[in-house]
Amino acid sequence: MLLKQIKYFHTVVEKGSFTEAAQACYISQSAISQQIQSLEKEIGVKLFERKNRRFSLTPAGEHFYRKTVVLSSELERICRETVRIANKDNARLNIGYLKCYGGDEFHAALADFIAKYPEVDVHVVEGSHEELYDELRFGKVDLVLNDQRRAFSDEYVNFELIRSNCYIEISTNNPLSKLDIINIEDLKNTPCILVASKGQEENEQTYYRDIVGFRGDFLFADNLQKARILVVSHRGVMPIEGATDSSYFGSGIRRIPLYRGEKPLTRNYCAFWKEDNSGYYIEEFAEMLKARFRP
Repeated sequence: MLLKQIKYFHTVVEKGSFTEAAQACYISQSAISQQIQSLEKEIGVKLFERKNRRFSLTPAGEHFYRKTVVLSSELERICRETVRIANKDNARLNIGYLKCYGGDEFHAALADFIAKYPEVDVHVVEGSHEELYDELRFGKVDLVLNDQRRAFSDEYVNFELIRSNCYIEISTNNPLSKLDIINIEDLKNTPCILVASKGQEENEQTYYRDIVGFRGDFLFADNLQKARILVVSHRGVMPIEGATDSSYFGSGIRRIPLYRGEKPLTRNYCAFWKEDNSGYYIEEFAEMLKARFRP
């Protein structure tokens, strides 16, 4: 009973209302009030300071809330592990995504999936385009979020998510940041900043030089955060993987569409998985990912 009362207590605090908490817990308002009173009686302290129809947490209530949120999270994890052991079930989904991807669609879809399927053990790895291709090819991941650089293969499910404009991120201290679009020719003397591990630097440089068309020097960072620090420091510009023109780094960076001649450069983002490894959780995550990419 104590565990259920704690759950009711958390819901009241998070909803800020006994009425909304009762609705969320599918019980009456009087019932949830009685449960909170029983909890206070059980532990011997007042958790809420009530005044008319309003309430606030007492200092003891704030302490109890913080500590029991941590305990509840740990208890949920233990319960999930216990069920897996009892059922000899270890449902697992291995996902890969581009380490240079600058949007939040992947993280939002991941949160959606975990909320719906808490029993599934989700393992996420990041990598460059080629690293993710190898991870998928050798069966180390079940699904990857990647950009399309090769012709589609019948060995894989090529689940198209969105075709979007390509962007660069540029320091707001750079005069070019005042432009609404930037042509690749405008950057011929500007260093190109790429996110790549040591073993993938040459592959990424070749792609962005020979396919995309960057002609300046190349600088490398092993993660997106370090690359953006180089951008803010006015060391160069970074072609960013992402489906919107929103920058997630703050006022020091502007994200601008990248053109070649009169046409915008575009990128096709897909979820890929092996045709012979298709399964319910893979397909479900792919659909959640696509839903997050929709405008």
